[in-house]
Amino acid sequence: MTSIRQRHGLDVAAARDHFPALARTLNGVPIACLDGPGGTQVPRECIAGIRNYLEQSNANHGGAFTASVETDEMLHQAHAAGADFLGAHEPDEIAFGPNMTTITFAISRALGRDVRAGDEVVVTRLDHDANVAPWLAMAEDRGAVVRWLELAEDGASLDLDALEGLVGPRTRIVAVGLASNALGTLTDVGRVVEVAHAAGALVYVDAVHAAPHVPIDVSTLRADLLVTSPYKFFAPHLGMLYGRRELLERLQAYRVRPAGSALPGKLEVGTQNHEALAGLVGTFDYLEGLGSAYGDVADRSDRRSRLRAAMSAIHEHEREMSRAALERLASVPGLRLHGIADPSRIDERVPTFSFTLDGHDPRAVAEHLATRAISTWDGDFYAWELVRALGLADAGGLLRIGLVHYNTIEEVDRLHEALVELAG
Repeated sequence: MTSIRQRHGLDVAAARDHFPALARTLNGVPIACLDGPGGTQVPRECIAGIRNYLEQSNANHGGAFTASVETDEMLHQAHAAGADFLGAHEPDEIAFGPNMTTITFAISRALGRDVRAGDEVVVTRLDHDANVAPWLAMAEDRGAVVRWLELAEDGASLDLDALEGLVGPRTRIVAVGLASNALGTLTDVGRVVEVAHAAGALVYVDAVHAAPHVPIDVSTLRADLLVTSPYKFFAPHLGMLYGRRELLERLQAYRVRPAGSALPGKLEVGTQNHEALAGLVGTFDYLEGLGSAYGDVADRSDRRSRLRAAMSAIHEHEREMSRAALERLASVPGLRLHGIADPSRIDERVPTFSFTLDGHDPRAVAEHLATRAISTWDGDFYAWELVRALGLADAGGLLRIGLVHYNTIEEVDRLHEALVELAG
């Protein structure tokens, strides 16, 4: 475990030193990676984990020989660290797959075995389509009724006041996101869980966009199932699922017969991406090092507390970057921010900002920023329902910037200058 020593605020320079990709330049200008919501860069601990695994321990699991035994230990560490990262009770409550979308389709199909015609599923207009389309498909297959949780009047959050009217005795599943990948809005998932559980429904939480930004504790959230994408929090392309053990044990997953019914194997279809999981272990090592520099000694005495300390430090740093970004974006002529723009509501969002710029297609804005060595995304980001609800589907969607803990105020200033240049 490496350590980034900084007791008062996040040492961004020290953190950035762990990410080799951040040293890349374009025409002599450092590239500002403001494309985090589409996938973050990885620390050298992650890269070393992949390289070391492939050089020394590359084997399938379950064998008697050295490399296979080492692989088994690495896989255990990946599940154990994933459990610590999400606050799960035990490693067997964590399962991996190729990505969040594939996992969600598989889980929706498994849960669908118990859904009958006339049962109800609740989805939202704010979510990434990977937490919408699988449930729509399952509902169509099983004859279930789909109910929609709509946007609130601000067009940036969900109308949670309408939730009790949507959830009833026939509701089986409520699918909701912890943070919007398009607007950065944080949703009060605890409130959703309370309403759903009171009706006997399960809650499936998409925490992909929240995971790089805020500490996640599934015990506090009381989520039944929660899914993340490690490549969105500084690791390789993977999907990671948490599920309550009792629920996972009775879930009739689709699997090959030799996989058996033991956890987590019955949920992990086929051989996993071992080298990527070794990289994930390296990423958790990086985050542990980050967290070891914060809080009292007693508070960082184990991996779970170190990971929690890291995410708390990241969250505090990003709150200040959010304030700076809101201030800079508000001063760009013709820029309309879609999402929470009030600085007093900073705790209701993560540092992801989507906007339109008068007279400029979002793709043209992204191309202009790319020439200034600033990486951003344009389009609908698979927030398919949201972009249509905002009336922007035929206009190219939105321009999105996403800050993570290795970004800087200086990069936000560069973004501001480039946007003002284009607007002018």
